[in-house]
Amino acid sequence: MAAPTDASGYLAKAGGGDMFEIESSKALLEKSKDAKLRDFAQMMVKAHQQSTAKVKAAAAEAKLTVAPPSLAPDQQTMLDEIKAASADMIDAVYIKDQKIAHDAALALHEGYASAGDTPALKQAAAQIAPVVKEHIAHLAAFPAK
Repeated sequence: MAAPTDASGYLAKAGGGDMFEIESSKALLEKSKDAKLRDFAQMMVKAHQQSTAKVKAAAAEAKLTVAPPSLAPDQQTMLDEIKAASADMIDAVYIKDQKIAHDAALALHEGYASAGDTPALKQAAAQIAPVVKEHIAHLAAFPAK
């Protein structure tokens, strides 16, 4: 799916992506006993709160109104899957879904940074993309379970 190039489409997808990362990471923290994965999830909550703040600041600079975030159907399905996972299975489900979500986030931010219609948001997207790449590198270090 192509990344949106309009500000409202980008804001909706970026908000939903951050919301998924934060909520799925909080769900993991309730059940997982894996110290490294728990550290990663805590980093996700903080990093995605920061990217939400960055996007909101850029939207404000561009005099755009940001609607409250909502999850896309596939994100809601993944979040439900993580929340429903047993303590034994949650690590594997979380890692799998995080990889999917981060690949989508990278495509979103890189796509908007190169072809978006609002300069302040393009700049924010360009700053967020390398952070998403770091997260993908962290995820690659976790063994598939």
